[in-house]
Amino acid sequence: MALEITDANFDETVLKSDKPVMVDFWAAWCGPCRMVGPIIDEISTEYDGKAVVGKVDVDANQEFAAKYGVRNIPTVLIFKDGEVVGRQVGVAPKNAYSDAIDALL
Repeated sequence: MALEITDANFDETVLKSDKPVMVDFWAAWCGPCRMVGPIIDEISTEYDGKAVVGKVDVDANQEFAAKYGVRNIPTVLIFKDGEVVGRQVGVAPKNAYSDAIDALL
């Protein structure tokens, strides 16, 4: 399962990570988010130890969604060394997400 990332642990989990980080910004009421969720969970398992994969519930954690201009969900951001290096808005096939991480490994 993907990590639960909150406003409280975002800095430590995402920005200070020495590994690539994939963050899925989602909400429980969002249909397309429910399609992306299982893909993110699979990637979390496959990249365990190589990358950090987590989810931010934008209803409960709005600070970083606002900071990174997340206006539509699902939005998946890829971070490397605390900087956004990739963005996928909407539903995409699994390889779109895994390719983004592979490019940083």
